[in-house]
Formats: sequence, C-alpha cells, structure tokens
Amino acid sequence: MSADLVIAVDGPAASGKGAVATRLGQAYGLPVLDTGLLYRAVGVAASRAGVDPDDPEVTASVAGAVDLMALDDPALRTREAGELASRVAVHPGVRAALHAAQVGFSRRPGGAVLDGRDIGTVIAPWATAKLFVTARPEVRAERRWRQLVGQGETVTLAEVLEDIRRRDARDGGRLDAPMAPATDAVLLDTSEMTIDLAADAARRIVEAARANRA
Repeated sequence: MSADLVIAVDGPAASGKGAVATRLGQAYGLPVLDTGLLYRAVGVAASRAGVDPDDPEVTASVAGAVDLMALDDPALRTREAGELASRVAVHPGVRAALHAAQVGFSRRPGGAVLDGRDIGTVIAPWATAKLFVTARPEVRAERRWRQLVGQGETVTLAEVLEDIRRRDARDGGRLDAPMAPATDAVLLDTSEMTIDLAADAARRIVEAARANRA
C-alpha cells in the first residue's frame, strides 16, 4: 500500500475502542469512522420502519440506504440501538451492503482511523496498525451503564452486563466475520486504564507499527 496511515481499532462493546480511535484521529489528524454506528443506524432505521431486525433480506435493503455522513442521531447511542445493531450485524447481506462504504473510508487520501469489530480482519487487513482493544466484561458493563444513565436511560448494571455478555456471544459466533483479533493485531487491555493511559498506549502501538514498515 501507499504511505497513508490507516489504523484499525477493533474490540468488543464498551472496551474503550471508540475513545481510543477518537484520540488517535486527533493525534494524527485523521478522519475517524465508528463503524458500529452504521449498524446502529440500520437497526434504528429498520425499527422505525416497522421492519423485523432479524429479517436478513429486508434489513439488507435498509443497509443499502444508510448515509455514512448522517450518524449523529442521538437515538444511535441508546441501549436499544446497541441491541438492534448486534441483531442486524449477523446478516451477511447487511454486512455486504456496508462493506464498500467502510473500505472506501479506509482508503481516503492520507489515511483514516476505523473503529469496529472486523476492521483488521475484513475491512482493512492491510492497515498500517491494528489494535484489538478489550476489557473485562464487568468493567465494560460499568462503563456502558454509566454512559446510559448519564443519557437519562433507566437500566440496572446487571441488565447491562447481561447485554454485554449476550452481544459478545452473538458477535463471537458469526461465521462470516467473528469478533476476534487479527493475527498481527496488538492487544490493548484497558480494564485498569484511564482514557489518557489507553490513548498513550495506543499511540505507542501505532508508532511501533509505523517503524516496522519504514
């Protein structure tokens, strides 16, 4: 590939990958795409249209109409949107419909940062640097619970932990793109890290990857 800097940030929900991706984008002056929002957008659009999120054909049609530049709807950040995203993401047709948009973003001149679950394995296996950001389920559940409560949602920590474990099982079992680190990804466990520490560690990983390619 060219000298463009492409950073793949994969990992499970609430691992800190979104915050890490944002910080990396700021550090390197690169555009950032939270690919999970694409799936949330499909799930929310399907729900609003009265479409069954477990219907593979109809949700694939919904996915084909998703606007990459219209992902700032607050409804995409809710607990319900997260569950809907996990349900529609299992459909190969949905993933295929969103694949080209994600690949196109990864090939922007100068580079890009993509945050998702299969960036380093499916979307941009040629990325300059690949990170797999994770944390213990209990830590991730507390982070997501605090976020949801801060948004005004009424939910218990136990419910969020159940959501996290269910989504991990569903995403890990996908045959087309199971959630797993690329063989050359660097694992970053943020369980005991603040966002500042995680961002610093992530930058070191990226710099090491760039040095190896020099």
